[in-house]
Amino acid sequence: MNRVEADNVTIAPVVGETHRVANRKTRMAPNDRYKKWQGLEEEQPARFEPLEYSPIEYEAANEPARDYQPIHPEGFFRNLMKKLAAPFVALGALLLKFKAAILIVFKLKLFATAATMVASIGAYTMLWGWRFAVGFVLLLFVHECGHVLEARRQGLPVSAPVFIPFLGAAIVMREMPHNAWKEARLALAGPLLGSLGAAFCWALAGIYHSNLLLAIAYFGFFLNLFNLLPVVPLDGGRVAAALHPAIWFVGLAALVALVIVTPNPILLIILVIAAFDLYHRWSARHQYREQEYYKVSASQRFAVAVGYFGLAILLTIAMAQTHVVRHF
Repeated sequence: MNRVEADNVTIAPVVGETHRVANRKTRMAPNDRYKKWQGLEEEQPARFEPLEYSPIEYEAANEPARDYQPIHPEGFFRNLMKKLAAPFVALGALLLKFKAAILIVFKLKLFATAATMVASIGAYTMLWGWRFAVGFVLLLFVHECGHVLEARRQGLPVSAPVFIPFLGAAIVMREMPHNAWKEARLALAGPLLGSLGAAFCWALAGIYHSNLLLAIAYFGFFLNLFNLLPVVPLDGGRVAAALHPAIWFVGLAALVALVIVTPNPILLIILVIAAFDLYHRWSARHQYREQEYYKVSASQRFAVAVGYFGLAILLTIAMAQTHVVRHF
């Protein structure tokens, strides 16, 4: 092979060596350091740490806090028992708050009154709810207290009020008044004080804008007006004795009309008692003892008439003003 010399530099083309160098470059692969220098290092796949809790627990831990309590439906029996127990719990809390009142009840032998009152509240709760039942029984109690206060003022021995569920309340007279004038005042004292109690509920209804109190007031006015019906089991029958016994027939006819228009077992019971008592009193009216009983002066009769008819008119007006229309 020829050689070329130039400037003391010998250039010798070696074909075979050049071919071997090219082959060596082809087979050479870049190492890791070369890759890092050239920026060709492969990215490592993302690593995921294993969860220490399940996806459900994760969602529960990251769930925002609720500002309400979930509604859990209650069974019918459990809901009914709660409604029935509510008045007893309320009354128990009231009695617990006033411990002195409990001692007075036992001291004055009024345990029967308290027990029958609780029983009546429970009975009326099944019809109207415990709030209305408590208000209604309290108005009955105020009505009977009017009779008790007047009886004691006249010096007559009388028992504490006793409540009869679905029939109202009553007092036991160990001694009856000696004439119709005293009995008329005793009979009017109940509706008078009971009407004041209903008027108090009316005033509270206006202050607190409560339809419940307004309904209780209306029922109180109705209760006292119904008691003025001139038949002997009711207060109006005893008042009528001081006016004229013939008024009893008017009251009996009105009671018969009520039974026909609005049949009711309670009205039927009152009708039977009224008819029997009217027959007994009317048959014995000519006896000497009865004649002495019905001796009433003109001024006393006038006072009874004013109190009886005046209270009936006021109660009618009050009922019209407190009537609540029921939309169900």
